Amino acid sequence: MKSYIPHFITLLNLFSGCIAVIFALEGNMKFTALFVFLGIFFDFFDGLLARKLNVESELGVQLDSLADMVTSGLVPGLVLFYLLGLAPQLSWVPSNLLPYFGLLVTLASAYRLAIFNISTNQSDAFIGLPTPANTLLIISFPLIVEYQNSDAINAIILNPWFLVAITLVSCYLLNAPIKLIALKFKTWNFKDNAARYILIVLSGVLLAIFQFAGIPLVIIAYILLSIASK
Repeated sequence: MKSYIPHFITLLNLFSGCIAVIFALEGNMKFTALFVFLGIFFDFFDGLLARKLNVESELGVQLDSLADMVTSGLVPGLVLFYLLGLAPQLSWVPSNLLPYFGLLVTLASAYRLAIFNISTNQSDAFIGLPTPANTLLIISFPLIVEYQNSDAINAIILNPWFLVAITLVSCYLLNAPIKLIALKFKTWNFKDNAARYILIVLSGVLLAIFQFAGIPLVIIAYILLSIASK
């Protein structure tokens, strides 16, 4: 019976992702972000719980990726679709077609998750940016616009060239041959987990100082720390 507990947590991730999709389609970024955060919370704890209960399974791996495809694959594509719809249109792009460019992130996320499912070398580290981290990066932009309300920053975020660049960079990072830290603690000693502890502390500091604007900085710090830790 205990083997079903992590699966239930994974399904809560999927359920949260489905609700996030509904709010994204309505243009309600505040509640989209809320349910994305909730889904990623469940995504973190389903694997942790499976390891603690010693009930890891192939079914759990597949179910986890299917849930991530919604919460951390479809949702970020829809968020970029929304932001590109708000941005000034480019004169050389046919009217109303630019927002669909953001859905490339959904395609790149599907490809990344498929590779992860058949990979044999991503148990202790990730190859490419994990889809939840990429989703946090993308969902931070509408939150910065809504809550930090700086004309200069808003002008950057809602610039169509910036959003196109973010879309392309996200697609690359998701599938880049870069080895990144997995936040899986086998022991709690500092020596074995120095990069993880530094990342956690640094993330707390950046978020406390910069609030939502700290999320992109955390993702950058995550990538740089992973490269340095090699």
